[in-house]
Amino acid sequence: MRISGISMLLLVVLLGCEDHTVDFSIDLDQQARSYVDPRSPGDASLPPFSGAVQVGPTLYISGTLGLEDNQQVPETAEGEAKIVLDNIKSSLEAADMTMDDLVYVDVFSSDVADYDAFNGVYRTYFEKEFPGRAFVGSGQLLFGARFEVKAIAVKRK
Repeated sequence: MRISGISMLLLVVLLGCEDHTVDFSIDLDQQARSYVDPRSPGDASLPPFSGAVQVGPTLYISGTLGLEDNQQVPETAEGEAKIVLDNIKSSLEAADMTMDDLVYVDVFSSDVADYDAFNGVYRTYFEKEFPGRAFVGSGQLLFGARFEVKAIAVKRK
């Protein structure tokens, strides 16, 4: 049986254990943090975010685009999907993780008609189960990209 933090707190109160203190907080300052593609706040030539931040076993991957080396959008949705997913995979590998460590993915798409094209490429990146995911029609994305992907991964033991 799984008990959430709130349910556990209610159980403690209902059982008359009010003299016991239960601490459900997480102190992120006590967790080791590491940065993939760290960026200095003083460097105005780069966007003001890190490519990914790892706290304990969890990796938070920032919004990632699928631009070609010349910073242009690929001709096809499939080509762009492959590049953006390769970029996500690179962030994971830098943290010693794989695509199968992903637990949640957000896909923002400038055109939901590209849903099937994205999914055709996306399926090829996983060996086990798929992570939770949203595919959101977003309107215009930076640099005219079709897709922007952000993700959360947890290192498997």
